[in-house]
Amino acid sequence: MFLLLACWTKFSKAGNIAGGVSASEPGAASILALVRTAAANEVAANNSSMKHMFRSRKQTPQGSQTRLYVETEQATAAMTIAYNDKSLAPDQLRNEETRLAELAASPEQLSRKHAQEAENAQHSLAIMKAMPEAFLYQYDGEIAGKDGVGGNGNRLIRLKFRPNSAYRPPSHVEQVLVGMQGFLVIDPVEKRIAQIDGTLFKEVAFGWGILGHLDKGGHFLVEQRDVGNDSWEISQMSLAFTGKILLFKSLTIKSDETFGDFRRVPDGTTFAQGVELLKAEETKLAQNRTSGMNNPVRSH
Repeated sequence: MFLLLACWTKFSKAGNIAGGVSASEPGAASILALVRTAAANEVAANNSSMKHMFRSRKQTPQGSQTRLYVETEQATAAMTIAYNDKSLAPDQLRNEETRLAELAASPEQLSRKHAQEAENAQHSLAIMKAMPEAFLYQYDGEIAGKDGVGGNGNRLIRLKFRPNSAYRPPSHVEQVLVGMQGFLVIDPVEKRIAQIDGTLFKEVAFGWGILGHLDKGGHFLVEQRDVGNDSWEISQMSLAFTGKILLFKSLTIKSDETFGDFRRVPDGTTFAQGVELLKAEETKLAQNRTSGMNNPVRSH
């Protein structure tokens, strides 16, 4: 599922695709149809029962963190395996395993985690559903597919976008869209969104259960790709935002995160079973380190 919070870059004053389409733009109707289909496919993908194990490496100004994840029916299980590309010490690893065991044994904590993940997914879905009407789109050529973006090396269609002045956000969740502009890249064969690259051109308010704003100039990049079995997942996410929470507390988000090594997990995997998969994977990585195999704490 394409996870979004969003923002975007420059736009051309030439023909827009309103609704976004301008009737004078050649192929405008087909481009709008492509945007709508791609957005609908991203929303539909959220209903897939397919779950994955994968690895991430997140870089922030404070350093890097490498984690293993397993998606389960109850919630996503996650285990940190390295800081600054250095494997955890035995006591740190035990703390991770203890934390996960306690979570697996607590129905109340698992229920809260599941509810939070579901709420975040609904916010992302609301933004995705709004994209066809929230922006004006303009064809900006084709680009070659590359590793980590799109599906099977397909040529990708690039669109410029900017806010549609006729759009009225139905809630605080979509309010952030009115200050975004940038580029949307779509795989025209798979009809999936391969990349969103954008910038906030003005300060925007946001909701998510709190009051605050994001400053002008905030930037984000999200890329996703086909990971097999007709399933697409995020391969890279870069965020750079500043702002305020509750109007007085400063907010700073700056991170670059890559995701890789996606493997399908059995249908019906429980959180407790997911924890065992994490532990088994960490043990295998430790054995690889001991035997001198290639760096196991980096995402691929």
